[in-house]
Amino acid sequence: MVEIPETGRQLLDADIMREWAARGIDTLTRHRRGVDELNVFPVADSDTATNMVATLQAAFQGGTPGLRLEALLDEAAGRALLSARGNSGVILAQMLRGLADVWNSDEIDAKGFAAGLRSATDAATAAVAVPTAGTILTVAEAAASAAGKAASFGLVSASRAAAEAAAAAVAATPGQLPALARAGVVDAGGLALTVILEALVETLTGSVSTGALDLLERHRVRAVAEVEEVPRETGSEVYGYEVQYLLEANATAAADLRHRLTALGDSVVIIGSRAAKDVTTFNVHVHVNDIGAAIEAGIERGRVHRISVTRFDDSHGAHTAPARRAAPEGTESPKRAVVVVTASARVRDFLEREGCRTVAAERLADDVKAVPVTSQRLTAELAAISASGGLNAIVIADGAEAARAARSVVTKARGDRLRVDFIPTSSVVQSLAAFAVHDPERHLDDDVRTMAEAVAACRVGELHRDGERIAVVIGGEAVHTDHDPVAAARDLADRLCSTGAELLTVLPGAGSDPETVTALSDHVHEAWPLVEIQQLPAGDDEPLLLIGAE
Repeated sequence: MVEIPETGRQLLDADIMREWAARGIDTLTRHRRGVDELNVFPVADSDTATNMVATLQAAFQGGTPGLRLEALLDEAAGRALLSARGNSGVILAQMLRGLADVWNSDEIDAKGFAAGLRSATDAATAAVAVPTAGTILTVAEAAASAAGKAASFGLVSASRAAAEAAAAAVAATPGQLPALARAGVVDAGGLALTVILEALVETLTGSVSTGALDLLERHRVRAVAEVEEVPRETGSEVYGYEVQYLLEANATAAADLRHRLTALGDSVVIIGSRAAKDVTTFNVHVHVNDIGAAIEAGIERGRVHRISVTRFDDSHGAHTAPARRAAPEGTESPKRAVVVVTASARVRDFLEREGCRTVAAERLADDVKAVPVTSQRLTAELAAISASGGLNAIVIADGAEAARAARSVVTKARGDRLRVDFIPTSSVVQSLAAFAVHDPERHLDDDVRTMAEAVAACRVGELHRDGERIAVVIGGEAVHTDHDPVAAARDLADRLCSTGAELLTVLPGAGSDPETVTALSDHVHEAWPLVEIQQLPAGDDEPLLLIGAE
């Protein structure tokens, strides 16, 4: 018996892709609240549909007009990568990456559609450190398998089979995940994916599929308060924070980070742009208690930015942290010290006047000798803090030598009565940026997060002597040279301000020309009137000029 293909559009091109995305966004937006209320895994944070809508909007709204399918999807996947939020948003972004990797022509038939769903499912599953049955991944697997089996009957049949299989998989999720069964709901992420697949069927045929919405109606009868009592959407109840950031690094560093984050927490998802030997962008997601350690792990492996931290169940206080994180009931103890480890004597003097503790980082020709000297000083400082009744300390260290010494001391100190968090920086101006936003009245984890965000947001620019010329260096990379120090300083300021800087912190080198600093300040006031500029005491002989742009 030969099956006759269902009627409808049998090829998927850029126009249909845009129509599908728009319909999916519209349908999911209309039912967002109902889907969000189902959200109990990995965390009962009621934001699954919200995150997925935001990801789709970032991917497809406001993109380059007139692109053909391959270029459209490649751009959409890249935009989603940078904007994805939450567990579900990150997984959806990786599914778009999977589609983009195999939809390499202007039109896609049924077999191409099935191959795309398979690629999307595999990419998303690979991005999750510990895939869990009964989630969006299970639903995607069912949809991809069904599309593959129905591909010979045409695109409409394949898309309808995928949507129907997804709905059936969603209905089965309570039997796979105890958290869903306890709450009497189905998986929110899987349901949202089913809504998106049904939007494609409607786009191709004009007929409306209602499997997902029927499931939603059946399971939304429970009160929202009942659902919110379930402590976790996925993962262990021990972890109280969702940490997310973008990481500029290579694939090897991202793989190493996955192992490190898995040791720190759960719900680890890392998605990336197309594979590249050099630097690429990854979206990192994890649930942890040690916010500082999760951010530090990223900083150690690349450039971290767009840090986001969410506290789960803040109003219920349902999270149990390790013993060393225990604090008196209520607000965090005010007995908190910040210790900056730096070799710059003038910066240490400035910070000490501002109430910050400092440790002199030793600079010796032999790095092996320098590290123990710095370590001994920091160990003594932390001991003094503990002896004076301090409960926690935040250590900030700039440069590779100081960071290596500090990391060793902090690792040994963790587990004692004094809780110690560590924030490494690449430059002393980033250390200054971190201390500038320190607030002892904040919860400790929030304080560490805010300070780490300030470090990640601070770009570092320098002027160095290069023979007869002056080198302009940003982020450790020489970008320009000039014979004239004033022209080089202006060029550096323009490059930093053009990327959205609001504040420039200037540290002139001991050997810098005062006229150059004055000319720089005048130029910023004239060319960038909305940018504030502050000058701190002269620093070391090199660099000639050091600027932090926040």
